[in-house]
Amino acid sequence: MLVITGATGALNGATVDHLLKRLPAEQITVAVRDVAKAQRFAQRGVAVRRGDYDDPASLPAAFDGADQLLLVSTNDPTADAVSLHRTAIDAAVAAGVGRILYTSHQAAALNSPFGPGHDHAVTEQLLAESGLPWTSLRNGFYAHSLTWLAGPWRETGVIAVPGDGPVSWTAREDAAEAAAVILASNGASDGAYDGPTTLTASAAPTFQEIAGIASELTGRTIECVAVDDDTWVAAQIDHGVPEAMVRLLLGFYRAAQQGAFAGVDPLLGKLLGREPRTARDFLAATPAAAE
Repeated sequence: MLVITGATGALNGATVDHLLKRLPAEQITVAVRDVAKAQRFAQRGVAVRRGDYDDPASLPAAFDGADQLLLVSTNDPTADAVSLHRTAIDAAVAAGVGRILYTSHQAAALNSPFGPGHDHAVTEQLLAESGLPWTSLRNGFYAHSLTWLAGPWRETGVIAVPGDGPVSWTAREDAAEAAAVILASNGASDGAYDGPTTLTASAAPTFQEIAGIASELTGRTIECVAVDDDTWVAAQIDHGVPEAMVRLLLGFYRAAQQGAFAGVDPLLGKLLGREPRTARDFLAATPAAAE
């Protein structure tokens, strides 16, 4: 049996959809905070259980009987992510889960200037110390993040960033499908994907290169310009972005400058049986391509 957490979210919800193309529904269980939001899965024969990282008592029963458990990382920038992940891992141990698969990030590192990168690294340490077999799905930086990380360039003609570096922009949909392939193949349980497992697109363009791609797709000249940290932070706050989020995003650009997101790996393409989608594909699918 597979237990999938966070199935009402975009990432693991898509993974469940892909699993249902490969496995009988009765082999799949979803553990979600709000069972009412998971009715689309229940209607397809998937067992729905309540499981909330913020409610430790709900988790052992939610994870009970899992041969493989897919733990989604919290996406709440204000939460104590490590504490929540520790709670989930402890519950998995208590429930006797066969293997934990965790949605991590390619830039997981204790010294990362990008806060989530540090949290993922600490969570991987907790997994290693749990005594359970584990797989960390180190997904590339999601391509849809360009929507805000590249700024309002469609209106301004400018991508203004406080730091540039190569990023293996990876389609979240591809990462979700790859997780389903791994789960359905039982490859993780067989030890084929022990520990950190990197899933990225095949290229890592810089923002300067993204500007060139956007120019080609729109027929306009899109420039990439560097701005200092203070100017960028002030502009974001002026646009209503909470300062805590602004500081978190600033860490992303610093990590990109250091090459934290530059790595690419062929595994994602092998799992999908096709070339993964690229940053160009994402931009081409947006209104910018029609301008």
